[in-house]
Amino acid sequence: MAGFAHLHVASGYSERYGAAHPEQLAQRAAERGMEALALTDRDTVTGAVRFAQACAETGVRPVLGIDLAVAPLVPPPPPPRQRTPARGGAHVVEPPLRFVLLAKDREGWARLCRITSAAHVGTASRAAPVQVPWDALREHGGQGLTVLLGPLSEPVRALAAGREDVAVRLLRPWWEIFGEDLRLEAVVHGRPGTGAGSLRLAARTLALADRTRTPAVLTNAVRYADPAQHRLADVLDAARLLRPIDRRQLDGGQRWLKGEQEMARVAQDIAECAGTGPRRAGRLLADTAATAAGCRLVPREIGLGERHFPEPGVVGAGRGGATALLREKATAGLAARGLDRDRKARERLAEELGIIAGLGFDAYFLAVGQVVADIRELGIRVAARGSGAGSMVCHALGIATANPLDHHLLFERFLSTRRDTLPDIDIDVESARRLECYDAIFRRFGHERVAVTAMPETYRARRALRDTGLALGIAPDEVDRIAKSFPHLRACDITSALAELPELRSLAAEAGRYGPLWELAEGLDSLVHGMAMHPCGVIISDATLLDRLPVQPTPQGDYPMAMAAKEEVEALGNIKLDVLAVRMQSAMAHAVTEIEQATGDRIDLDDPAQVPLDDVFAFQLIQQSQTIGMFQLESPGQQDLLSRLQPRNVQDVIADISLFRPGPVQGGMPERYIAARHGGDPHYAHPALEPVLADTYGVTIWHEQVIETLDVMTGCGKDRAEVGRRLLGDKEKLPQIRDWFHRAAAARGFSPGVRDEVWATVEAFGAYGFCRAHAVAFAVPALQSAWLKAHYPAFLLAGLLEHDPGMWPKRVIVSDARRRGVPVLPVDVNRSRAQHTVERAGNDRWGVRLALSGVHGIGEEECARIAAGRPYESLSDLWQRGRPSRPVAERLAEIGALDSLHDGRLTRRDLLLQIAELHRQSRARSAGKGQLPIEAGAVGGAEPSGVPEMTGREALGAELSTLGIDVSRHLMEHHHRLLREIGATDAAHLADLQAGRQVLVAGVRASTQTPPIASGKRIIFVTLEDGSGLVDLAFFEDSHEACAHTVFHSGLLLVRGTVQVRGTRRTVVGTMAWDLERIASARRDEGPAAALALLGADAPHPTPAQPQRTLPNGTTGARLHPYADLQPAGTRSADLRRLGHRSPGSAG
Repeated sequence: MAGFAHLHVASGYSERYGAAHPEQLAQRAAERGMEALALTDRDTVTGAVRFAQACAETGVRPVLGIDLAVAPLVPPPPPPRQRTPARGGAHVVEPPLRFVLLAKDREGWARLCRITSAAHVGTASRAAPVQVPWDALREHGGQGLTVLLGPLSEPVRALAAGREDVAVRLLRPWWEIFGEDLRLEAVVHGRPGTGAGSLRLAARTLALADRTRTPAVLTNAVRYADPAQHRLADVLDAARLLRPIDRRQLDGGQRWLKGEQEMARVAQDIAECAGTGPRRAGRLLADTAATAAGCRLVPREIGLGERHFPEPGVVGAGRGGATALLREKATAGLAARGLDRDRKARERLAEELGIIAGLGFDAYFLAVGQVVADIRELGIRVAARGSGAGSMVCHALGIATANPLDHHLLFERFLSTRRDTLPDIDIDVESARRLECYDAIFRRFGHERVAVTAMPETYRARRALRDTGLALGIAPDEVDRIAKSFPHLRACDITSALAELPELRSLAAEAGRYGPLWELAEGLDSLVHGMAMHPCGVIISDATLLDRLPVQPTPQGDYPMAMAAKEEVEALGNIKLDVLAVRMQSAMAHAVTEIEQATGDRIDLDDPAQVPLDDVFAFQLIQQSQTIGMFQLESPGQQDLLSRLQPRNVQDVIADISLFRPGPVQGGMPERYIAARHGGDPHYAHPALEPVLADTYGVTIWHEQVIETLDVMTGCGKDRAEVGRRLLGDKEKLPQIRDWFHRAAAARGFSPGVRDEVWATVEAFGAYGFCRAHAVAFAVPALQSAWLKAHYPAFLLAGLLEHDPGMWPKRVIVSDARRRGVPVLPVDVNRSRAQHTVERAGNDRWGVRLALSGVHGIGEEECARIAAGRPYESLSDLWQRGRPSRPVAERLAEIGALDSLHDGRLTRRDLLLQIAELHRQSRARSAGKGQLPIEAGAVGGAEPSGVPEMTGREALGAELSTLGIDVSRHLMEHHHRLLREIGATDAAHLADLQAGRQVLVAGVRASTQTPPIASGKRIIFVTLEDGSGLVDLAFFEDSHEACAHTVFHSGLLLVRGTVQVRGTRRTVVGTMAWDLERIASARRDEGPAAALALLGADAPHPTPAQPQRTLPNGTTGARLHPYADLQPAGTRSADLRRLGHRSPGSAG
């Protein structure tokens, strides 16, 4: 049966429906001898590009289509009463009527895109089902499309009910639109009766086709590639419908990608059941093959391999076209920057413009330049990052800040004639105003040319365990406990992690209780369960965008979202612009605004006369590692590196940012650089390389240096050297590059020893490269934030609290500010605004007033209303004019935000009683009982009730629950007595201890990380905050059995370990860890001896062994521990809810 092709196939891109990846389907089709294969995902074409690429690799011809729901022609009967969903909430009701569209050519694909977009109108936040209206079918259906009506279509459902006359009538509207391209779809899944998937319904479909002279095709409505995957389909159905697996509706195991012989037998069965002979079965198969053959859409017709930039007129080009306009704008920009008299700058600009024109990318640069100009016109901070910062054209157009000649940045790293891929320009904007930037792009280019990028949300371990567990009927609290026990790893690693991770040993002991949970959850790995808006991707194209990519609303309904992931957008030849929302940019903008409002000083952070990047006071903080709140410089690892490097200028900071990456750390680059920076002799393999490596003391750090090294050694030119650099990570091509290098270098007279030494560095660079232009772009905001911390610490703190820009929780940032003498003022309904502000706090110091918006549960409108009504004279006044909800009013009372409303005689509990009475009276009034307006005295406001004031512990708990910040006192103060009794050392005194000293340290867990390490081992790095400073901890593998679970799941930690000294910093190598709350509870209940007894208890006996394998890092080529570089189980910082209060989470 040559030529058979499956025409109805769902992949894993069909959300919680398809169980196989596009690559797997293409591979199986090739293995089973199929010449063509269709992909018809439900409601989306997001997998089309990956499928087309996979088919190209396997030699299978792709047929592209979609499976859509359609509005009924006949009003449906009322649905039966539904069971209560397993997870609560509304019932999931799927549109019952579906059909399949196949694109025959470019025109058909454009029609399919328009129909798909119409189906998604109004579906934001699942407000309406994805369903094609008949108006859209009539408008866009027709030539270029083939339609399949199968068991879920309205005509065939009428057949299932025995109403052939109705089926014929319901076929007519489809005939009117699609004519000879209409097909009836016969499907057999071994179901009984006459329902979908039954042999009798397939036979009736064949008979209807013959009666109406409509071609019939045979499909298997495929959901998975192999028979064994049918159990995954049951799990996906349960997850989609929010109910446990229903044994009455199991998949049945027939919907796999069957081979030609299996499908031939199905055709014979249908023909026999229909009362026709083998010839009719042969015609069914022939019509199926002919339908597939008629779909001749090629990947280039959907945009693969083509380029689609905005038309020249859209970017302002006149008769001279985009090339002339770009040259004009770049030349003017160079003059505006004072570089028009710089010969090197002019030559560099001319060279870049020539390459850009030769590649036809002029419109690309004009579009990005216009986007940046529009954003800047709105007063939003914006700057380029990445290799685009190394372009003189980008600098002249105002896209990039730094002059590439000042920092020895290479255009070839960004773009050259030897690269056929689009350049990649990323821009950083203020996170708080990112959507304003999107709006500006849509206004400039129009909705027909712009969309945001989709981000498929795929199954990882935790989500897979949750959906599988609930599908299997495991109790929700059990499922929650199991899922939270796992690190944030891939679903395919679940069973390995269960066997190998020490912190999962207790769960592993009971794994047998949960039956197939683990295997089924692993099978969901990387399947799509939802679609989100990408946090930064924007597509800019020409006016044909919506004919090549369907769009759907973002979950919030704000923007059209293209049905293509970020990688596919670029493959389709569109401008893929990353508009990165950088919270530090918003924090600095907030700080600058507060400075102007409080002092009248207008600060321009980008003016080097006002904010010098080499500021002495800023560098003092950096050298002291006092970098919390500084962009890119604040992590514990960075603080350690800075303490050893002791940066003295901007270039040192650029180098530091580049060195603190997994690759350079694994390659030992920081140690070599630091040694040379502090007086060691730089080493150069050959004098010819000194100009390339002089500013990094002979150490290769950046991509640009490898490019120049290859150019010097081989004479190949920087453009070809960049191609060689990119191939260093390709294991298959690496021998070819090595042979070329040695031949070319030998021809230039370099000795074998020099060649071997240089090649060793170049080859190793595949494991530790970083782009210098990227580091330069990062260094500017890093030093600007350092300047603000040195000169305006309170104002920077206000920005940091407002926008959460770093890796530290807010309470850690507040503690750091207090140690630097910045007062933190509590929430006060008469002083606080919606945002964090700066005000005088006595002693001529600036302090930060906490914001109303930081109160847990307060709405945006409620916050603005309370702030607008200030000042308030009494609680009654606040209640009537500010109209807070009762929970918000109670939280405000508990944290002392209402203290300014009385004369000091009332306790916070008194205020809670008054709020309860005010709430009672308000309800009575709204019920129509005619109470008079509330007066202060009416709620006993004048006299205290006699109830005692909240204790200090209760007040602190309220602050942490409501604000996530311990405002009145530090959380650790309640444990100071215990810590003195057991001899614990605080962060302030740890700095004076020598290496090798045994200590006990304690604090609130502020950060937990398991980064990749050069040894391939897994090390848990933890930072504690105890009020006097930060304590850095490292737990090596021999301690994990005793410590890992406690470290990941406890908010307050007590750790025993050994002091280690690096530079000016101390690290404690942990050997044992306890939950400090448990120790404190034992002391409270049973006395000091009980606490000491717990500290002396034997550590648990190790059980599972650490994995002996390592994994290749696809980015760097280095070997990694299989569970390194993952977000661990639990929370990254202390989950303060476990301590009786709620936290907004990590600022990172």
